[in-house]
Amino acid sequence: MPKRTSEDLDLLFGALADPTRRGIIEQLAVGEATVTELAAPYAISLPAISRHLKVLERASIITRSHEGRWRSARLSPTSLSSAATWLAHNEQLWAERFDRLDGHLARLTTEAGDDRNQIAE
Repeated sequence: MPKRTSEDLDLLFGALADPTRRGIIEQLAVGEATVTELAAPYAISLPAISRHLKVLERASIITRSHEGRWRSARLSPTSLSSAATWLAHNEQLWAERFDRLDGHLARLTTEAGDDRNQIAE
């Protein structure tokens, strides 16, 4: 899988930021669907759903096709793996930073306790 650029991740996370688009992704996780089927759960117009689909397509989350009058959409197989990779990498970085902070705070607490013990003596 090719590495995604920062711009690609911006498009991806921007597309995921909208609850309607996340709902569409959940629908497509079940299987391919037409624009009409994707619009059914929402109280918005077909053109509005089409705009959401364009955002998802630009972010490479879905692919669209059409046969005759029917336009359908499906999830791209590896579309969200770059986001998962980015999140896992950053989760590891933050976990390491929090572990270092915990160690530092533990040392400070121990040192403060030692200082209190010396004053009490």
